Amino acid sequence: MQRQKIDVMALQEVRAFPEQLPDKVRSPRGWHANFAPAKRPGYSGVAIYSRVPPTRIESSLDEPRFDDEGRFLLAQFGRLTVASVYFPKGSGKDRDNSRVPYKMDFYRAVFDRIEQKRKTGPVFVLGDYNTAHHPIDLARPKSNVKASGFLAEERDELTRWEQAGWVDTFRDKFPDQEGHYSWWRQFGGARKDNVGWRIDYVFASKTANHRVKNAFIWPKVMGSDHCPVGVDLL
Repeated sequence: MQRQKIDVMALQEVRAFPEQLPDKVRSPRGWHANFAPAKRPGYSGVAIYSRVPPTRIESSLDEPRFDDEGRFLLAQFGRLTVASVYFPKGSGKDRDNSRVPYKMDFYRAVFDRIEQKRKTGPVFVLGDYNTAHHPIDLARPKSNVKASGFLAEERDELTRWEQAGWVDTFRDKFPDQEGHYSWWRQFGGARKDNVGWRIDYVFASKTANHRVKNAFIWPKVMGSDHCPVGVDLL
């Protein structure tokens, strides 16, 4: 946070209640921090850190089954809206894709909310989408067609977003570049060999995308099985 020229940072899978965090993490000097934790300890949770205070914060999608898992936080800075979203995995605890219906319902609930917000100004939706949209977005697409994260219905939902005018900012800037991933399994040398998935995105409304100067992925930043992704604005 201090080394990079960051104005707004969105976190997913915080896995802590705010009161459990050290002061320098919960409220670092020069930053305004907002959290949406899950009800269940040690699970999920999202946050937004910003250099300036938001003018409005929302953390509810008006459905307890979503809100209880701490997956959605929206901050408005005047007309500009930034959302931090931790989209669910669909695999389920038994890896039988049992949570795909929940995941799809969550996607649609977020979509409906951000569609409302873009009527009033630019919107950026930052987060772990837990879906690789196209074969170019994962190292081994053929062996994952039946795995949640690359199922047809999950990918079709992101296509629906794009058809509605939402822009995958990284792919908009680098439409044909392969080998760009944001998540790797934590075993088998996956990160070293770059056998990964691009499942973290900054989606932007059309008016927001007009402000995007560059989109980036920072695979060399360690500390998680994910790496940071983001955009530079004009």
